[in-house]
Amino acid sequence: MTEMNSLEEWLAHAERLHARPIDMGLERVRAVASRMGLRIEAPVITVAGTNGKGSTCAMLEAILLRAGFRAGVYTSPHLVDFEERCRVLGQPIDASELIAGFACVERARGETTLTYFEFTTLAILEALSRAGLDVIVLEVGLGGRLDAVNIVDADCAIITSIDIDHAELLGDTREQIGREKAGILRTGRPAVVSDPQPPQSVIDHAREIGADLWLLGHDFRYTGDRQQWNWQGRERRYAGLAYPALRGANQLANASGALAALEALRPRLPVTAQAVRSGLALVELPGRFQVLPGQPALVLDVAHNPHAVAALVANLDAMGFYPTTHAVFGAMADKDLAPMLERLDPLVDRWYFTDLPTARAASAGALQALWQGLTRRQDAIAQGFADPQQALAAARGAAEPADRIVVLGSFYTVGGVLEHGLASVKPGPTGQPTSR
Repeated sequence: MTEMNSLEEWLAHAERLHARPIDMGLERVRAVASRMGLRIEAPVITVAGTNGKGSTCAMLEAILLRAGFRAGVYTSPHLVDFEERCRVLGQPIDASELIAGFACVERARGETTLTYFEFTTLAILEALSRAGLDVIVLEVGLGGRLDAVNIVDADCAIITSIDIDHAELLGDTREQIGREKAGILRTGRPAVVSDPQPPQSVIDHAREIGADLWLLGHDFRYTGDRQQWNWQGRERRYAGLAYPALRGANQLANASGALAALEALRPRLPVTAQAVRSGLALVELPGRFQVLPGQPALVLDVAHNPHAVAALVANLDAMGFYPTTHAVFGAMADKDLAPMLERLDPLVDRWYFTDLPTARAASAGALQALWQGLTRRQDAIAQGFADPQQALAAARGAAEPADRIVVLGSFYTVGGVLEHGLASVKPGPTGQPTSR
């Protein structure tokens, strides 16, 4: 085995191992995990869905940490640094721990080929298994039933909102996609569904296997006014909660699912009302309707499918009036791009389409051509750029202090503007970027 000493070398190695970037199935990854002797002793919560997974994981993490538990989290993808994918006690894992995990996977792999996601997932699970944790939260990567994370038998599973995405792999209806997501459920264990209108396939599968089904609106619910919100589960309730620090109307459904999971696991992971309140009030997650202070207003959102874009548009509408909205947009070519652009079209006055550093991405030119073919706006204009930072710089140069800039689409788009840290994108009092 060629000796690799840095995280960058291991990640490059992982990218070369398999002929295809995605190869759905658990046989290979399960075989390698068995040879590794991978054992996770801590309670595990897995989170699947189309949108809201990262937010739900972040809320669980924040509450559990404030309840005094040693919590670890695995999410994907990352915005800037790979280490963001694994947090231990609220902090990105040290690269040396990941390197040890990669070496363990490589020793056990033999001739078995693994995709980048499978290889890195096994390495992170191995690192988490060594971290002496009380609880582990795992975000499911793409689907559910055949996703590498599903080799772990979770003590509780959460399914967030479900919509059409990755149709070529998961199916082109919500019922088909729901069935794939429901593959993370386990017999006799809590199955929390925070989608207010879940596909019937999710409910049917939970009942078929005898999972302990928790449905939003039936087993748990929430209400709220402009000042506060309330949550009620099967036995517990919280009144007068401050709204979660993560912005957006959809976050109450995500928070409700997190609270239902914590009630379901209460015998093993008891949390106090104060931990719930402080966790939700202090939770952070970059790139999810993240509004940075200053002028012009700057919004970062990794909305990269029609359902997420619809939620973003609703949240942008709720922000109030801005004379001009500028949008920096880059996305993968295999996404359902036309409905996303159609949703945004009435709201965006100036577009800054951008190339992204991956072969999967649609080019700025292709995005601009698609927009030109569907826009109903005679007054809107568009340009193309080589990378997100150039696109954002152009938007800043054109924007007035009272305007709004929205950076959205792929994780590569938002990560591209965050590459040099928040200080490089946060506007100063005059609307100009702060010096670094």
